[in-house]
Amino acid sequence: MTRLIFINLPVAELSRAVAFYEAVGAERNPHFSNETAACMVFSETIHVMLLTHARFREFTSKPIADAHASTQMLHCTSVESRDTVDAVIGWASEAGGKADPGPKQDHGFMYMRSFEDPDGHTWEVMWMEPAAVPANTEMATA
Repeated sequence: MTRLIFINLPVAELSRAVAFYEAVGAERNPHFSNETAACMVFSETIHVMLLTHARFREFTSKPIADAHASTQMLHCTSVESRDTVDAVIGWASEAGGKADPGPKQDHGFMYMRSFEDPDGHTWEVMWMEPAAVPANTEMATA
């Protein structure tokens, strides 16, 4: 069986979050969605579960962090080209997200930008040409 990843995110308004993630390229899977959760599919292996705060609290007794005020994690996804990186950031901005909360990174063989969704969760979008990674870089030897 192929391993899948499900990223679970607490969201303040489920319908707003669904619309945002559809705008940046995800598709809602109705089989795993209801009034408290939505499964957003980015690929066959990458899924983002958007959960209302009440539903999210069913999985943890810890307080829900305010992603606008603190960062617990950065999510990163790859895309097929530099132009697609820029397009996704544009879609995120047009859909109510914040474009480029961190610095753009351009290393020639790797290009990365980021956005925050309306709930403050940070996503990095990157393109990389592995064959072009210079052999003497720290990244190539890691």
